[in-house]
Amino acid sequence: MKGALTMATVSFDKATRIYPGSTKPAVDSLEIEIEDGEFLVLVGPSGCGKSTSLRMLAGLEDVNAGAIRIGERDVTHLPPKDRDIAMVFQNYALYPHMSVAANMGFALKIAGVDKATIRQKVEEAAKILDLTEYLDRKPKALSGGQRQRVAMGRAIVREPQVFLMDEPLSNLDAKLRVSTRTQIASLQRRLGITTVYVTHDQVEAMTMGDRVAVLKDGLLQQVDSPRNMYDRPANLFVAGFIGSPAMNLVEVPITDGGVKFGNSVVPVNREALSAAADKGDRTVTVGVRPEHFDIVEQNGGAAKTLSKETADAPAGLAVSVNVVEELGADGYVYGTAEVGGEQKDLVVRVNGRQVPDKGAQLHVVPRPGETHVFSTSTGERLSD
Repeated sequence: MKGALTMATVSFDKATRIYPGSTKPAVDSLEIEIEDGEFLVLVGPSGCGKSTSLRMLAGLEDVNAGAIRIGERDVTHLPPKDRDIAMVFQNYALYPHMSVAANMGFALKIAGVDKATIRQKVEEAAKILDLTEYLDRKPKALSGGQRQRVAMGRAIVREPQVFLMDEPLSNLDAKLRVSTRTQIASLQRRLGITTVYVTHDQVEAMTMGDRVAVLKDGLLQQVDSPRNMYDRPANLFVAGFIGSPAMNLVEVPITDGGVKFGNSVVPVNREALSAAADKGDRTVTVGVRPEHFDIVEQNGGAAKTLSKETADAPAGLAVSVNVVEELGADGYVYGTAEVGGEQKDLVVRVNGRQVPDKGAQLHVVPRPGETHVFSTSTGERLSD
């Protein structure tokens, strides 16, 4: 149904937004190239600049420096109506007195499109969105998910070059969010329309986007595919933000051959340790995903010990079990460990059928090759 034949690439060229009365940019020199037909997700905590970036692209916020392009056109200072974009908001913004069909076709009616064409485009969009049987209903007779699909349909019938979506699933319950995000991602791939999607939910970002852009305090931290971002976070912020449960981040001393991890020495890339030494760091921050720990000893609980050390002191880092989440095939241990004289929270994934009891103690070590090493002083990634 995609009607635009021109390339709908989107470029943020050092785009900056500074709100009146502020000296700190809300978005600072944002530089992203979005390919034609790509689904890019902007994600980050509240106040990071993701919605501001989207509104700059839509023409709803001024660009104080830099430029924004859609295809070959510089749209930096064009009004929203001239940008060939369609927005879907958190609020469905449907007219309550109009039918679903009238809501979906309203923008075309205002643009002077004839009734037959409007009806054809609305029916095509309704078929795609499984809304055909609801076209004569009013919004109040629809569920939240159906209303959001109507808002999507209103955007689709315009056949824009770019879809802009600002937290469109925030008003839906958890189960409906999961099903609707799958529908949106599938629909976008079917239509092939370049889409920029804003969310604060990193799980949503990782499951929907072709690429994900992580922002913090108005600055772009990393833009990459979900898999690459999970496997190679660029810095400590991305490492702690992407992943559910989050990556464990532990500051440990550098020692001969690697880093000291409890009663074990974990081998670490020599280049990473050399880079840390060049920065004057005596410690590095090691990141380990919950699924990348091996249990070397377990005292207490239902699970069997995987292996035991012959020495008096067990290998690895001692973790006291506080809470266990049993999720069927997997379980997650939420515990604490003493690192550098301080208690540190850790999460370890375990066999869901062999979970330890609360109060038990595990000794864990990172699996070889599954550690991420970051500079403690700058937060940047050091390991390959």
